[in-house]
Amino acid sequence: MLILELSGQTYNKTTHRRGLLAKLNNRKESAIEFKHQNISAILIQLGCPYITGYKPRGNYQQLLREIVEDRIAQDQLLDNAALAASSAPAVTPLLTDFSKLLVDAPKLATTAKEPTKNYRLPIPQKRDYFEREARNAALGCAGEEFVLNFEHFRLHNLGHKDLADKVEHIAKTKGDGLGYDILSFEPSGRERFIEVKTTAFGKETPFFVSRGEVGFAQEHTEEFHLYRLYEFRTSPKMFDLPGSVESHCLMNPINYICEFS
Repeated sequence: MLILELSGQTYNKTTHRRGLLAKLNNRKESAIEFKHQNISAILIQLGCPYITGYKPRGNYQQLLREIVEDRIAQDQLLDNAALAASSAPAVTPLLTDFSKLLVDAPKLATTAKEPTKNYRLPIPQKRDYFEREARNAALGCAGEEFVLNFEHFRLHNLGHKDLADKVEHIAKTKGDGLGYDILSFEPSGRERFIEVKTTAFGKETPFFVSRGEVGFAQEHTEEFHLYRLYEFRTSPKMFDLPGSVESHCLMNPINYICEFS
């Protein structure tokens, strides 16, 4: 199913799930769905997209993780599909009902993860699909243009055409690296600094932030908003993370700079 989804082909989750019942001693459909959600959580930890609609759930068996790891390592079709999906160009969707765009953000996990009992070396990653997608300039630019249109809609809808006319695509007019992409406004006239993060994948897909973006958010907690766009190519949805990024997300350092002085 994941390969079909990444390739833009249609499929039916219910039909597939019911087809598994006879092969799994007629276990309940809910149990099969939960196992798919376990797989989603594992895929995210391995840097791979998951099937939309199967919300990631932890508390899985180590054996399941090992099976998923081995499958990913051996599945060239999945690698090709995920690589193509993360690298594909994107255009700004034209027909979107902005009034239905915003959804609630994912809840921040509050429970500690159990350490695995048996240490197993991680499999070599063929690709880092999430990082590759984050470097997809066409997708990022399309997401920013989309948010620019949304901000015009939001302010017009609030009766502030004057403010809507002042919304600016800062990443284009002043360059990237300032800590935000879009300059917008609150109804009061106060500035709203918007950083846009876009993915074609699911809602819980991790995203990358720079040290500059984190620092800017900390310095402008009242004005900063991180807009997370997801399922961008098929049915765009968005949630808002206002204020400091670390108040909404578990932040993991992924790179270090090594110096001699």
